[in-house]
Amino acid sequence: MDLDAVRTFVAVADAGQFREAALALAVTQQAVSKRVAALERELEVRLFTRTARGARLTVDGQVFLPHARELLRAEERAAASVRPGRRALRVDVIGRRLAPADLVRDFHRAHPEVALDVVTLFDADAALAAVRTGTIDASFRALTRPARQLPDGIEAARVHDEPVELLTGPAHPLAAARTLTPAQLAGHRIWMPGNVAGTEWAAFYDDLAAAFGFTIEVTGPDFGTEPLLDTIADSPLLGTFVGEQTRVVWPADHDLRRIPLHDPTPVYPHSLIWRADNPHPALTALRTHLGTIRPERDTWTPKWAQP
Repeated sequence: MDLDAVRTFVAVADAGQFREAALALAVTQQAVSKRVAALERELEVRLFTRTARGARLTVDGQVFLPHARELLRAEERAAASVRPGRRALRVDVIGRRLAPADLVRDFHRAHPEVALDVVTLFDADAALAAVRTGTIDASFRALTRPARQLPDGIEAARVHDEPVELLTGPAHPLAAARTLTPAQLAGHRIWMPGNVAGTEWAAFYDDLAAAFGFTIEVTGPDFGTEPLLDTIADSPLLGTFVGEQTRVVWPADHDLRRIPLHDPTPVYPHSLIWRADNPHPALTALRTHLGTIRPERDTWTPKWAQP
């Protein structure tokens, strides 16, 4: 259905005259007549009866009018849903317990007027594809390829380096340590069943293990965070890694220990990726809020994350 014709019909109904409707729409009276006639042919009914005073709605016109108004409201809602600055900024944060979710929450506290749609995609390939097609506006990812190798039109900036911590149960031989060096993990087993081969986080932790001589174990199904914590709490041999800002809650009787790593501090390199031609004003505000960082001294990242 031609929405210009519907809009013209509503204008005539409101004005009561074709001439006044033409003035309101900034078109000729002939154009108004043609649009109304085309709509009547499509609907196969008369919508107006012409009188000496103007145009009067027929019974069919009266029935159609509220539906016509709803069509125009639906058009406006549809346009507003995708209009830059009107629709929500759609951002991928990997996981809602992870550091990128905290970064977006901080942005929301600083800019409460910005509508946000927070999503979680699986890996960097899925995120890059979604950014490229416009399904999302931005994504937080560790990029295993240099920025110059990103798809055309895609940009990225390093926005956050998150220190990695060791998480153990009370019976683990390292549980009493207040801090550790990565070298002290040599020979130990780090259980990470969610370390899916081919993902950016698997690349990070595999390189970390190779650099410092410990083993990443992925044996067994990944049942989620709570079963993993149950296993770590009872194990005298297994530990796992968590980001410093990862939100992890466990029962008090688990007595888990979060142990910072230093000399050097392994940091997980979060970058923000976006399309260069994305006009959403809130994307600019998010990028400004996050800024960019340069890696600090005495930290460790894989070679692919080093400038």
